[in-house]
Parts: sequence; structure tokens; C-alpha cells
Amino acid sequence: MVRSVKDLEKIFSHFDKYPLITQKRADYLLFKQAYEIIKKKEHWTLEGLKKLVGLKLSMNKGLSELLKESFPDVIPVERPKILNQLVPDPHWLAGFTAGDGCYLVNILKTNSTKSGEAVQLVFSISQHLRDSQLLQSFIDYLKCGRVKQRKGKESVEYIVTRLSDIADKIIPLFEKYLIYGEKVKDYEDFKKVAIILQKKGQLTKEGLEEIWRIKLGMNRRRK
Repeated sequence: MVRSVKDLEKIFSHFDKYPLITQKRADYLLFKQAYEIIKKKEHWTLEGLKKLVGLKLSMNKGLSELLKESFPDVIPVERPKILNQLVPDPHWLAGFTAGDGCYLVNILKTNSTKSGEAVQLVFSISQHLRDSQLLQSFIDYLKCGRVKQRKGKESVEYIVTRLSDIADKIIPLFEKYLIYGEKVKDYEDFKKVAIILQKKGQLTKEGLEEIWRIKLGMNRRRK
């Protein structure tokens, strides 16, 4: 967390050089305007304070009920429109995945195998519905996957489930452009299951048991 007016200059310097691409960039631009008001101490006047409230009204989740009651006549500032949302480079995509991506191993009931179970790998990235354009651009950039809206929710999901796409496009990408943080452990497990599937190992009792063992130690189950 950064609160210091002086230190915020370093934050702005970074994000001006490496701009955000999602609609969160609109919040960032409004945040910068609020910073300038505070830096010039304009918020010490009622007019300046109302400017701040107008900015806050257009940012993130808007105003609290208390602020709405305290400033009933404040008009929201027009929210900037973020257009042309495209993946700039693979490093950005790796970083974005570290924050919002997910590596899943699904084991489904089926009548098509002797074990009665089938294994599916899922690579996905979810965002608010307002960032649909960005997720659509992933299809062209990665040459695979699809985008779907989550039923009953204001969110969309880029998803890849075809094993050949995961093996030939998704895994090679993250082998070359590494992700960081705890999620890399899920990626490594995801990759192990992909290797088993490519060798049809899931069709054996031992292979399926190994996949179950890996799955039960991934994501929220990881200790």
C-alpha cells in the first residue's frame, strides 16, 4: 500500500511507462486527477472536495451510502473510455495470467472409459464483462480458445480445453515466458497432467490415480 504523495510519483511513473490495458486504466486515470487535486491542496476547499467526490463517484464501486447522503448534488466525472484492448507482448500475458489466470484439472464422469472417468485440462482467465474485448483478443493472439459469459454473472472467461492447444500453445508460452508467485506450482502440476494425458496414461489405473493425487494438491487444496 502506498499513501505518501511523494511516493505516489513513483507509482505513476511506472504505470505511465507500462500502461494498464483493462478498464481498470480508467480508474487509474481518475486516480491521477484526484492526486493532482490533493497535491495542490485544492481539497481543503469545499469546491475542491466536491471535485474529489465527483471523481470517486466514477471510480471502482463508487460512493458509500454515507458519502451519497453527504454530497447528494455532486455530479460524477465522465469515466474515460479504454479502447483497442490488445495483448502487447507475451511478458504482459504471463504477468496477467499470474494475477487472474487459472490452471485446472477436471475429472468427469463418463461412460466412454472403463474407469468411468475422463480427464480434462482447463486453462482460463476471467474478467469483468466490461473487458470482453480484451479476452476476445486472446483468441487471435494465442490462436486457440474461446470466450464465454458466466451465467448469471457480469463476468467473462477466456478458456482453453483442447489438449492439443494446451500442449502445443499454452504450455510452450509459459515455458518461455515464466509466471511468478504461488501459481507457478499449479502450472507445474498442470503440465505434469498434460504429459500423462499425451501418453494416454489416464486410461490406466495407475495413471488415473496419479492424476487424482496431483489434482487434490492443486489450487485451493495446496498446503
